[in-house]
Amino acid sequence: MLKPSKAGPGKSTDTSGMDEFGYAQTLDRSIGKFASFAAGVSYISILTGVFQLFYFGFAMAGPAYAWSWPLVFAGQLMVALCFAELAGRYPVAGSVYNWAKRLSSGTFAWLAGWLLLISSIMALGAVALALQLTLPQIWSGFQLVGDGTGPYDFAVNGVLLASIMIGISTLINAFGVKLMTKINSIGVFVELLAAVLLILALAWHVVRGPEVFFDTAGYGEGHDLGFFGVFLIGAMASGYVMYGFDTASSLGEETMDPKRTAPKAILRAITASFVLGGLILLGGLLAAPDLGDPKLGAADGGLHYIVLSVLGGPFGKAFLVCIVVAVIVCTLAVHAAAIRMMFAMARDNNLPFSRQLSKVHPGRKTPTVAAIVVGIIAVIPLIVNVAQPAIFTILSSISIVLIYLSYLLVTVPMLRKRLVREWPLPDDDTEPGFSLGKWGLPVNVLAVLWGGAMTLNLVWPRPEIYNSVPPFEWYLQWGGVLFVGAVVVTGVLMYRLKLRHQTGVLAEHAAAVAAHPSSGSSHTVTSADTQWAPDPVQARTR
Repeated sequence: MLKPSKAGPGKSTDTSGMDEFGYAQTLDRSIGKFASFAAGVSYISILTGVFQLFYFGFAMAGPAYAWSWPLVFAGQLMVALCFAELAGRYPVAGSVYNWAKRLSSGTFAWLAGWLLLISSIMALGAVALALQLTLPQIWSGFQLVGDGTGPYDFAVNGVLLASIMIGISTLINAFGVKLMTKINSIGVFVELLAAVLLILALAWHVVRGPEVFFDTAGYGEGHDLGFFGVFLIGAMASGYVMYGFDTASSLGEETMDPKRTAPKAILRAITASFVLGGLILLGGLLAAPDLGDPKLGAADGGLHYIVLSVLGGPFGKAFLVCIVVAVIVCTLAVHAAAIRMMFAMARDNNLPFSRQLSKVHPGRKTPTVAAIVVGIIAVIPLIVNVAQPAIFTILSSISIVLIYLSYLLVTVPMLRKRLVREWPLPDDDTEPGFSLGKWGLPVNVLAVLWGGAMTLNLVWPRPEIYNSVPPFEWYLQWGGVLFVGAVVVTGVLMYRLKLRHQTGVLAEHAAAVAAHPSSGSSHTVTSADTQWAPDPVQARTR
């Protein structure tokens, strides 16, 4: 049975998980249970994700693309269960990076953090772009560039709105975690309430039965793999939504009782998102006035168009306002996760300008410099692609591939540890807040198989994703493979040639006395310690 563990006699009652890594408490530990849950929910953000890429999934595979929703959930749940077990032991900032440090070599751990950092920054821009799908439908005045009919009006205006949103998110995240989590919690409450009301409203207007989900409706004709081929492409619309549940653990250093709070938040976030998002998808397809309407598969239509058509102007626009709220809090959560990853890697002196990027404001106790740098970098891909009408799907797909790869760099070494009977880790005698018990091995196997299959599916050079509009160049179609390859190669070279030689917890972030897990003795971390590692194996493999 999967259930949280309870501390027993003689077990460590420490719940921070930071002593295993030799870190001092420099961040503000003020996040409660609901705020932790809200962080995971807002990153997944069903109203943002489902509404943002519904048009793409429908355009590819029609109503039957909805089957990708439970499929993606089942696969991601396996990953979430593995992450919940890790969060129950190591709830620290930059969770994926720090977990990989415990499970594999320094190179693979750094690469896991690097990939997730880049993907989070790209996802930040992709999420903020969702405002373009909603705001102009609420009020035409939000179409600040042109009237929306020009070839680049949609993309340029989207970049402008997204840049403004990222600027606001930067200010909020730089101000402190208390303000961010307060806004985030309120926004998630509004999002969950709106999702329930929207489900009920769509259910009231149902005009067809569920048989449409069993009819391919001609989609896939002419494709090499038939409907299965277009279904795999459309599945990206669901794959884009259900990730980021590790955010609850990445905020672990700022969460109270994190070893028990973070695992529950991870599992509750992905489950709530699956149920509510699935019902919205189901209701929207059953209530749509005409499934043959081309607007359902258009970037300026989709689920937004269904809601406005079914519920009418005032009510429909009220729900679109709630979607805007969801986009805002999703942007805040993605930004917060990227900041924690940058901070976590920088305090290990594992990034360029680490001392500056790891600075924590003495009053607000938040990595202010990292917040600003993440915000600035996130705008760059938007500006570079400002004249690219397919910017939504390109940025979304590349960011998802990087995230799936970073997750694999945790689940694969975790599976290896299980197979050689080294999980739980021999040097870890702390009581976990969550354990899979005997189910750990099969769950871990499924998580790895799922992650590998989905990564291959997402990075495959399909013209429908990477080269859907002119100019039709070969390098655009292979853009996903080329970009991901460039990020991986660049990251490995940076680490192997430069960063691994300087790796070590910076003095201002090091615990005064850290228990060396392999020897059981105390190790005093001072400014002279430039190669401290939580595990002697890592010290050798760096």
